[in-house]
Amino acid sequence: MKISEAKFAGSSARVQGKPKRRLPEFAFIGRSNVGKSSLINMLCKNSKLAMTSQTPGKTKVVNHFLVNDSWYLVDLPGYGFAKLGQKAKDEIQAVVRDYVFNSEELVLLFVLIDSRHDLGAADLDFITDLGENGIPFSIIYTKCDKQGPNVLKAQIERNEARLLQEWEELPFSLCSSSQTGAGREEILAYIEQILNRIDQ
Repeated sequence: MKISEAKFAGSSARVQGKPKRRLPEFAFIGRSNVGKSSLINMLCKNSKLAMTSQTPGKTKVVNHFLVNDSWYLVDLPGYGFAKLGQKAKDEIQAVVRDYVFNSEELVLLFVLIDSRHDLGAADLDFITDLGENGIPFSIIYTKCDKQGPNVLKAQIERNEARLLQEWEELPFSLCSSSQTGAGREEILAYIEQILNRIDQ
C-alpha cells in the first residue's frame, strides 16, 4: 500500500464524538512508552502527524487520521501509566474501553509491544480483555532495531510462550522499527489485505 495522504480528522473522548464519516478503522495502542506515535508517523512518513514526546502519556483522547481518503488510522491513549494518579488512569481507561468495545467501524486493533522486554502485567491484562470480548487484534513489536536478531528472536519466542499459556492460538505479529523503517511495508500490506477482504 502506498500512502498518498494522511491527515488529522478529529479527536474524541467518546465514540459518539468521533468523525461522522464512517470508514474502516485500524487502531494502535500499547504501553505509554512503547513508541506508538513514532510508529504511526513512520507508517505515514510524516514526522509531525502524531504527537511524540519524551513524557509518556501525552495522548489522552482518541485521535483519528484519515488515510488515502478511504480508512482511518486511530491513535489510542496508552495503558500501564506509572506516573499518573488513579483518577487520571481511570479516565484514560474509560476513553480506551469506550472506543475499543463500542466503535462499530473498528476492524483491527494493533497492540504494540516493546521487543526488548517480557510481556508486562498491563500487556497481558489488556490482551486477555480483548480476547474475552472478541476484539480482533494483532501484535506489532516495536524497537526491533535495538538488539541483535538472535536476541530479538529469543525475546519474541519467550513472549509467545507466555501467551500460549492462556491462548490456544497466537495472534498474528509483526516486527517494526520507527528508526529504520523496518516493518512499514509489511504492516501496510497487512492492512491493505484486510481492506481488500472487506471490499469483496
